[in-house]
Amino acid sequence: MNNLPGNDDLRVFVTVVRKGSFAQAAVELGMSAAYVSKRIGVLEDALGVRLFQRTTRRVVVTEDGEQAFGRAQTILDSLDELVDEVSARRRAPSGRVRICSSFGFGRNVVAPAIAKLARAYPALQIRFEVFDRLVDPVAEGFDLDVRIGDEIAPQLIARRLMANHRILCAAPGYVARHGAPRALQELSGHQCLVIKERDHPFGVWRLRARGVDETVKVSGALSTNHGEIALRWALDGAGIILRSRWHAQRHLDAGRLVQLLPEYTQEANVWAVYPQRLGNSAKVRVCVEFLERELAAGRDGGSAEPAPQQ
Repeated sequence: MNNLPGNDDLRVFVTVVRKGSFAQAAVELGMSAAYVSKRIGVLEDALGVRLFQRTTRRVVVTEDGEQAFGRAQTILDSLDELVDEVSARRRAPSGRVRICSSFGFGRNVVAPAIAKLARAYPALQIRFEVFDRLVDPVAEGFDLDVRIGDEIAPQLIARRLMANHRILCAAPGYVARHGAPRALQELSGHQCLVIKERDHPFGVWRLRARGVDETVKVSGALSTNHGEIALRWALDGAGIILRSRWHAQRHLDAGRLVQLLPEYTQEANVWAVYPQRLGNSAKVRVCVEFLERELAAGRDGGSAEPAPQQ
């Protein structure tokens, strides 16, 4: 019995499978690659099977490894549920929580809220990561994805944290030089500041007016994967931007931006998205409810944090 694998070794194993790399697993776990390799070796000795085929280029899970991965994930989920249930009864959620979001929104809005969450619930161990792509929480091992956009896979649980939409804007100087578009399709003849979103085709803007969805292909001399950069360009008069109203409103109020084609908007609600297996998780519920309150406070002017952006 003393040779049975421990909880930590199973977590190392599951992380290596998800990442497909000892080195990437080591980065996520805050360990050295040599230590990760050692723990996998210990686990293989304990189980009496080879879990990975190792080459100089990659790590491939064996058939025995695939079977062990499913069982290990079940064991770890059960342990997490046990901790979750006990902490819920104590009204003090504890344990690991992996949260992700997009670059700008994650840095400017989610990260400050998570700092407050950690102060409110010190027994939580929170790991927060930001990406410029759409994340699959199940495949990548995240407990919670805070995302902007309404296209959510049906196998995931989604709770709307805040209503939000994007609008078309430009600096007064740009409008003075190039004129304002009078119809959506005229955007194709303008300098548009295209942002590579996590889950949207590049340079395709889908908007709605009077209950009808329309699509326009846009382009311009400048494009980026960061909303703050695009906003800076827009303020400098470089082109037309499609941004969250929260992100643009203070600049509209100050006259630094003007709204174009105001009848057109793009839904961009903020969601908490998490795996089905965490539907009854007390720690996930606490995180979601806390973030919902923080976003509401920011929307209503109760927070000094910057406006949301993606």
